[in-house]
Amino acid sequence: MERTLIIVKPDGVQRGLTGEIIRRLETPGLRIVGMKFMQVSRELAAEHYKEHVGRPFYPGLLDYITSTPVVVMALEGPRAVDIARAVIGKTDPLDATPGTIRSDLALMKGRNLVHGSDSAGSAERELALWFRPEELISWQRDSERWLVE
Repeated sequence: MERTLIIVKPDGVQRGLTGEIIRRLETPGLRIVGMKFMQVSRELAAEHYKEHVGRPFYPGLLDYITSTPVVVMALEGPRAVDIARAVIGKTDPLDATPGTIRSDLALMKGRNLVHGSDSAGSAERELALWFRPEELISWQRDSERWLVE
């Protein structure tokens, strides 16, 4: 089983789309193994987005992610990173496939509702930033035998 980090960003929370985003991510069979509603500190945001330091959009990105609360989730399932990214869609909603979260619900690249880890390595690093090990609970759905070969 693989895990991935999902953040319902400030625009998703402010627009009341948290439930819809969770529903779309759970529908293919991903399980929530950790979740919290939190205000992101500037320090955590800087560490999470450290690969963007020096880019013109970096200061605005930190201001945005720390502006209001977010919902942070750890999801688990086979190919969790790839499945979550397929459900989320490309960064720019205009490039995202119809039926994805971003295509259906977002208008702009900078207000695209949700973050999802882009690789298993990123997921491992990001999950360690946002969750302590004891906050993640592995469990099985009874229906998983109908989802996973």
